[in-house]
Amino acid sequence: MDIIVKKLPASQVEMRVTLAWDEWSKECDHAAEQVAKEVKVSGFRPGKVPRALIEKRYGKEVVLHEAAEHAVSHAYSRALTQEHIHAIGKPDVKLENAKEDEELVFTVTTAVLPEVKIADTWRKSAKVAITEHKKKEDVLVVEAKEVEEELQRLALMRAKFITVNRPAALEDSVEIDFEVRRDGVIIEGGKSEKHALVLGKGVFIPGFEEMIVGMQTDEEKTFTLSFPEDYHAKHLAGNPAEFHVKLRLVQERQVPVLDDTFAQGLGDFESLSALQKKISEGMLEEKKHHFKEEGRTVLLDALVAESSIDFPEILIEEEQNRMASEFQLQVENMGMPFEQYLERVGKSLDTLKQDWVEQAKKRLSAGLILEKLAEDDQVEIDSKDIEQEMNTVLQQYKRVQDAEKNIDLERLYAATRGRLRNEKVFEMLERL
Repeated sequence: MDIIVKKLPASQVEMRVTLAWDEWSKECDHAAEQVAKEVKVSGFRPGKVPRALIEKRYGKEVVLHEAAEHAVSHAYSRALTQEHIHAIGKPDVKLENAKEDEELVFTVTTAVLPEVKIADTWRKSAKVAITEHKKKEDVLVVEAKEVEEELQRLALMRAKFITVNRPAALEDSVEIDFEVRRDGVIIEGGKSEKHALVLGKGVFIPGFEEMIVGMQTDEEKTFTLSFPEDYHAKHLAGNPAEFHVKLRLVQERQVPVLDDTFAQGLGDFESLSALQKKISEGMLEEKKHHFKEEGRTVLLDALVAESSIDFPEILIEEEQNRMASEFQLQVENMGMPFEQYLERVGKSLDTLKQDWVEQAKKRLSAGLILEKLAEDDQVEIDSKDIEQEMNTVLQQYKRVQDAEKNIDLERLYAATRGRLRNEKVFEMLERL
């Protein structure tokens, strides 16, 4: 097999592959055997139809076409291995010659993993970035106010709601029936019974919760409010609607007192001061973790600035698609349908992806740079360490069968190896 490789712009290569007739003929023989298994000819069992009869009845082109498809696929794979080419995406194949008694010739163009070029000054830039970031480490302290805010949050989480017989007030939990009408017709999703609501949270449109404040249990009220101009349902945005509300229940929030008893109820704490100490220590560890991650981001930014990478378009598109999937999951985890989000911000998914081009390049650059540094420094990861990390993930599933059903183990292995490799590279960089 003869291969001529030509580098093209945007991290693409063109390979012209030639198979001599002695090799190409074997592919034709194999193809004839495959076609013989598929065709039906009276008087012959499947797979026993003579090649000459197949070519006479169906034409030589049938055999040659089958042979060319298999030969091109096989030769392309061999060529990538032989030339140490890391192809990306679907190749563009042009068959130049696939005649009998002649050479098989085809040209294939494919995107490849881009070469990472890093300036000789990268170590100096990385060291400067690390040094400057470490100067800020002294400000990592936990203020008493932060601990107090966390205590208040814990207290609110353990608050109880007690039914009261008084007018509803802000921060009360209420239960209401409501109807929303436009031109006398209830709008879509505009009716609910025994609807739970904490007044002051701003869940409904502006003004709605304020209209409930002061109402008594079993009281009914009708009022008019306008939907915000930027409301996600365009046909309602900026338009007035009639609201009818019946207050069914009022409950007052009772927050526990922050004392030793409260602390003891949270676990192995003898006193409130012991709980405060634990909270402070946890917050400091969290700040240190964030500081470390910020430092690595600063470090990667410095390395990206020192690098030059000619990205193939398909690689950028794949990263944009990954970013879109991640972002959609974030939006939906916050309780908003993704289509509704797009409508609210007035953008299409394609527009968002286009906005992310530079960010996608930056993310790709960071990953490729870490991979190159790992290769240059000959970073090795012990398979036992990979398996140990994988087991941590797999232990989330109660049964082995569930893990095998829900997880692609090969992808998990590769992702775990990559994460551990990157960690070693970061540790190496942080020692500069």
